[in-house]
Amino acid sequence: MNMQRISLHKLLLIVVIASCLLVLIRVHGNVRAADPAGGRPAVVPAQVRANLAFNAQQYDRALPLLQALLSEQTDPARRASIEEQIRVCQRNLSTAAPPVDSTAAENSDLLVGNAPSNNDPVTDSKHRVPHPVPKAGEVLALDIKELGNFEYDPAHPAALPDDVKRLNGVKLRTHGFMVSMGQAEDVTEFALVPSLFQCCGFGSAPQIQHTIFVHCPKGKAISYYADEVSVEGTLSVQEKKDDGFVISLFELETSSVKPTIK
Repeated sequence: MNMQRISLHKLLLIVVIASCLLVLIRVHGNVRAADPAGGRPAVVPAQVRANLAFNAQQYDRALPLLQALLSEQTDPARRASIEEQIRVCQRNLSTAAPPVDSTAAENSDLLVGNAPSNNDPVTDSKHRVPHPVPKAGEVLALDIKELGNFEYDPAHPAALPDDVKRLNGVKLRTHGFMVSMGQAEDVTEFALVPSLFQCCGFGSAPQIQHTIFVHCPKGKAISYYADEVSVEGTLSVQEKKDDGFVISLFELETSSVKPTIK
């Protein structure tokens, strides 16, 4: 893939950010789960797995993952964040708290001002807009959150919407931010997310339907980009599981990765 020339200042910025992300990922570790269908293994950073379990209120699963992350974490701010998550897990496990009613939780979010952004697509099954299947030779252009415009709970997975399953094999063009799977240079696979703010310990992990695992063609590699990238390739839609836990829904065999032109 042809990469555009960038300024020295921007190159230095990318190197610094990439180095920080590489340290985080090396500390957190990677988990590789076998694809039951016999395809490419899914690689998921331990931090993402811990946050997915925590957000799904699977505290018994999240606790050991968070404790392992804490034991290897040296950054005071990150340690404080992980320690707070551990306290939440321990508190819920000790009191055997009943599952949170999803309707009540949604209403509570609205009361405290955590309503979804106006830019986020509607995910309610009765009101969400189904995805059209592109014609042969056409490329479907969707934001990541538009692609995952449906409700999904990894702890209690339900069938994917039929219109989403029909997107398996289509050509997709989308954009987002790269999360490296332990590679600072010669990147061959990465997670594509709507925002780095959510992935690097500053907020909750992106929902599983808002994460795309991107694979470069065999023998090909790209540079890491700190800024938003545009990605195009063939989409795979499949619930991949590890130990009964859904770890991914979308993968992309990419044909193009380049900085987003704004």
